Amino acid sequence: MLRTPHLIALAAVLVTGPALAAGNDDAMLKLANTSGCLTCHHIEPGGKGPDGLAPIGPAWKDVAAKYKGQKDARKTLTATVMAGSNPYESHWKGKVSGLAMPPNKVAITEADASKLVGWILQLK
Repeated sequence: MLRTPHLIALAAVLVTGPALAAGNDDAMLKLANTSGCLTCHHIEPGGKGPDGLAPIGPAWKDVAAKYKGQKDARKTLTATVMAGSNPYESHWKGKVSGLAMPPNKVAITEADASKLVGWILQLK
C-alpha cells in the first residue's frame, strides 16, 4: 500500500520526467541555435528554406534515420561537424540544396558537438 510520501515522490517523478526530457530538448535547441546549426538544418523533414528550396543541410530526423543503429555514428558525425564535409562525396546530393558543410570549429566545441549529435541521433 502506498503512503502519502510515496505518492508524492511518484507524482514528482511522473511530472518531472517529461520536463527533464523537454529541458534537454530546450538546451539542445539553444545550443544548435547559438552555434548556427539551425541556419542550414531543420529538425523535421520536408521543411523549405526561405527561398522555397530544400534546406541547405539535411533534416535532423533524416540524419537520425540514416544513421540509426550504425556503430560509431556519433563519433563520425561529430568529426564531420568539426571538420566539415567533402562536396564531392555528399550522400545528401539531390535531397538538400547545399553540397557541403563548412568546418564548425569556431562555432561549437567538440564536446558540445558530440552532445548535440547524440541528441540528434535519438530523434524519431
